[in-house]
Amino acid sequence: MANYENIFKKVVAHCKEYGYIFQSSEIYDGLAATYDYGPNGVELKNNIKNYWWKSMVNMHENIVGLDSAIFMHPTTWKASGHTDAFNDPLIDNKDSKKRYRADILIEDYIAKIEVKIEKDCLKASKRFGDAFNKQKFITTNSRVLDRQKQIDIINSKMNAFLSKGNLKDVKKLIEELDIKCPISGTNNWTDVRQFNLMFKTQIGAASDNSSDLYLRPETAQGIFVNFLNVQKTTRMKIPFGIAQIGKAFRNEIIARQFIFRMREFEQMEMQFFIRPGEEIKWYKYWKDFRMKWHTSLGMGEDNYRFHDHETLAHYANAATDIEFKFPFGFKELEGIHSRTDFDLKAHQECSGKKLQYFDPELEENYVPYVLETSIGLDRMFLAILSSSFTEEKLENGENRVVLNIPPILSPIKAAILPLTKKDNLPEKAREIMKSLQIDFNCQYEEKDSIGKRYRRQDAIGTPYCITVDHQTLKDNTITLRDRTSMKQERISIEKLHSIIAEKVNISRYLG
Repeated sequence: MANYENIFKKVVAHCKEYGYIFQSSEIYDGLAATYDYGPNGVELKNNIKNYWWKSMVNMHENIVGLDSAIFMHPTTWKASGHTDAFNDPLIDNKDSKKRYRADILIEDYIAKIEVKIEKDCLKASKRFGDAFNKQKFITTNSRVLDRQKQIDIINSKMNAFLSKGNLKDVKKLIEELDIKCPISGTNNWTDVRQFNLMFKTQIGAASDNSSDLYLRPETAQGIFVNFLNVQKTTRMKIPFGIAQIGKAFRNEIIARQFIFRMREFEQMEMQFFIRPGEEIKWYKYWKDFRMKWHTSLGMGEDNYRFHDHETLAHYANAATDIEFKFPFGFKELEGIHSRTDFDLKAHQECSGKKLQYFDPELEENYVPYVLETSIGLDRMFLAILSSSFTEEKLENGENRVVLNIPPILSPIKAAILPLTKKDNLPEKAREIMKSLQIDFNCQYEEKDSIGKRYRRQDAIGTPYCITVDHQTLKDNTITLRDRTSMKQERISIEKLHSIIAEKVNISRYLG
């Protein structure tokens, strides 16, 4: 566990040093659980958005986009259930006076058991070498099976207690597992109680005639209330989807693990409207499609897994999470939910407006069922940085840190580096940059030795470095250096554009 925590600390430090993420309001000692995306961070974030949008909207004839307002009529949240039931189970430690989410304390306990399983697998792999079969080992080894049984029992109890609102038994489970406060080291706990997560604000300048509003806790409801607007204006026929990328806000008590859990975050969601009775077919389809999208980025298939929900939300009849192996364990990255017709029916009832679809093939009106895919953009960002952060010992004894970010997502696609600041090399380098930057985000850099500049670009995650030297002025060739392999080759400037374009072409990933 200590090694994983050490890696995570290095990732967090790397994010600040290389302009990916800064603590929000840092000059005022920061604001807890809020972060700003720096110059490289905003580029990576936009690239993730574009990659998702291209695959979900542009490559589907029957999915369109939407950008709904953050503020919505307050009855929206009554209809969706957020006003009455959007709560977290909280518990306080009497000694440290710190407040925690009860379910997260239990999940952290489970995560420690999962780490033990990983260590068992690591030891076995070293013992058996190439003959090691991980899948067979985890399904036959008695120690691993005992640990997994323990996890399953704890999960089963926790989900059952939470689904029934049995908070006394949640506290008992925490005490049975002897879970201690990370600050005080004691298990002197208060009772568990519920806390609503929505941020309340007001609209209107005068306090005597203002109305209560909420910052939206999710983006999905903006899609549901616009269902008919979108369907009628685009003339879409079921099945069809509406996609949206936007900010959501939750008053998380346990905001931690860097950008994994924040009070202000961004979601990439798609609500897919279907005929009633076809939800399981589409549920399976989108599970498969979304997992393929994640693995297309080449971050390792072993880093992903499905976690099917044993206890379902009030609106769902099937649900699963795509979990990613972060440095602190497998955690939810994306949710796929069969939401039935709960949302549209609830808004229909509360608004008094019909939210139905006339199916010309069936010649009948009905409230569509909905299949949802929802991915946390900030969590996706963290998954990419965590998996790409690599420390290497080179043959010459030097160390280098490199971000092996999938090239299509890399903030900078190419760095143009004149060997010296004189002899017309900067002018030639800027000429090359001008020819590339309309299609690719490039960076010009002339400070420090060429070796230091290579290391800096490795740490940023730039796939290609283009070195302009005196030979360039003679024969119009440059040295092209690959980030991952560090291989260098001499190529004509004319080939540069096509080489970079091939590296970052979306068809390489989604074709």
